[in-house]
Amino acid sequence: MMEQTKKIAISLILGGLAFAGMIPFFNFEQSMMVAMIVLMVTLWTNEGVPLAVVSLLPIVFFPAAGILTTKETTINYANPIIYLFLGGFLIAIAVEKTGLHKVIANRMLALFPRSVRGIIFALIITSGLLSSVLSNTTTTLLLLPIALFLTEDVKLKMRLALGIAYGASIGGILTPIGTPPNLILMGIMEEMGMQAIPFATWMYLVAPLVLTMFIAVGFILSMGLKDMHIETDLEKTVLTSEQKKVLAVIFGLIAMLLVNAPIKPFYSGLGLSEPGLLLGAGLLLFVPPFSILDWMADKDNIPYRIMFLFGAGFAIAAAFSKTGMAQEIATLLAGFSSLPLLLFILLIATMVTFTTEITSNTALISIMLPILYAMAKQTGIDPTIIMLVATICASYAFMLPIATPPNAIAMSSGVISIRTMAAYGFVFNILGIIFIVTIANFFWIKVL
Repeated sequence: MMEQTKKIAISLILGGLAFAGMIPFFNFEQSMMVAMIVLMVTLWTNEGVPLAVVSLLPIVFFPAAGILTTKETTINYANPIIYLFLGGFLIAIAVEKTGLHKVIANRMLALFPRSVRGIIFALIITSGLLSSVLSNTTTTLLLLPIALFLTEDVKLKMRLALGIAYGASIGGILTPIGTPPNLILMGIMEEMGMQAIPFATWMYLVAPLVLTMFIAVGFILSMGLKDMHIETDLEKTVLTSEQKKVLAVIFGLIAMLLVNAPIKPFYSGLGLSEPGLLLGAGLLLFVPPFSILDWMADKDNIPYRIMFLFGAGFAIAAAFSKTGMAQEIATLLAGFSSLPLLLFILLIATMVTFTTEITSNTALISIMLPILYAMAKQTGIDPTIIMLVATICASYAFMLPIATPPNAIAMSSGVISIRTMAAYGFVFNILGIIFIVTIANFFWIKVL
């Protein structure tokens, strides 16, 4: 009890200090919002209050401070992404229930090196490549249950879960269709009359960055695991009828997702709702001829606390937009345009990388890109490089579970603490900034 009280007191003090530090520069609502975010992030990190409880605090805090109304806050807890997560997790429960994860794990181990480092790299690369064409949320949901059952060691499970989440975020930047900020950049470039970056050129520009990040994440996550082994029975197994049913649903879902995804300008896609596809596939497992899941027996396995966490993240993003804080940050960046190009790119990369941890990357990029374009035109800087750096860094959300759905899904595994995610994430944020600044200054500037 005393320890919990101490953690809550520390969180309140840090929130108060954040308010005092913000109020000379921002208005009351913006300062209160920052203070509340600091309070909640501290409570998430030190676990002074259960994660689900902290995740519901925006419903109390934001209306009380006049930041958002109760309706504007609570609507974020019904965001479509939450139902995409629910559908994916229903599939994950079915995979575990039928033992399909063991079969898939055996097949994976037969293809890749059986060393811990080999498996970590295999999961990171698989997650990344899938996320370049599929939603990173969908990819994480599909791979996480497989990874978690490769080992019983909690420490190793944590590394595997982080590898999948980080691989998904990194892989999303590989193609123009891999993540929403990329599509926003392409749309704004077209709107501004700029020459669009061709699909192949985009991949040529970003591939060195993606490869470097894959290697860095893989090596760091596998550090200290040299003496650990993954023991798995590699004997050939015959699929049961229930496993075949779950596999049919998964393959059918992947096929629908691939057909549904647009490949502009060649193919516009089916236009179906991706959350609807995931949820539909999950619900299909309750009915004949599948009948794999039973609501009364399986409902306790659904991580509702992570659904609340998603809601909190979306509520914070809405608060950033409503209070104008994202606009303030973007305008602040424009004030440093007189810096040398190298320093300016470093500043943009750093601010976007850490800002996207607590606000929507799509909202941030939608606001920032037009401002960066106008600023670049005024100062004679090539807007393409500046805008591309900002867009890529919007996907560098490695520290907090509210920053991006893959992080929150990894948290749902129950093997990762927010403190651990923040520690690893901070390292990868810094490395990502260094890599993109280096590649932009010595490679992109020659190609673009």
